[in-house]
Amino acid sequence: MATKCSDLEQAIISLVTEFHKAADDAPTMNTTQFQNMISKQMPALAKTVENEEGLGQVLQQMGVESGQNISFENFWSLINKQAVDVFKTLHKEKSIKCNCSLQ
Repeated sequence: MATKCSDLEQAIISLVTEFHKAADDAPTMNTTQFQNMISKQMPALAKTVENEEGLGQVLQQMGVESGQNISFENFWSLINKQAVDVFKTLHKEKSIKCNCSLQ
């Protein structure tokens, strides 16, 4: 009998699956593949990476050097930042603090 995944587990599976699908099942993706994935899967962020300056800033935040492909670890750091930003936006009026960071 198959075990049903929780919503959190399903979200993680989705992140991993979408990354590798966008990377054509390779361990890394180039910036064009990254931009295409972001435009399809993260439309709120897509406007930021649609130009070279915004793309460069996001890649730098992810720890991607110029000319380097994007690994899942780089992508995961972006997801971490996005999750923290969303949490702060949704809970700004409450006293809940999130100091999550990728180590």
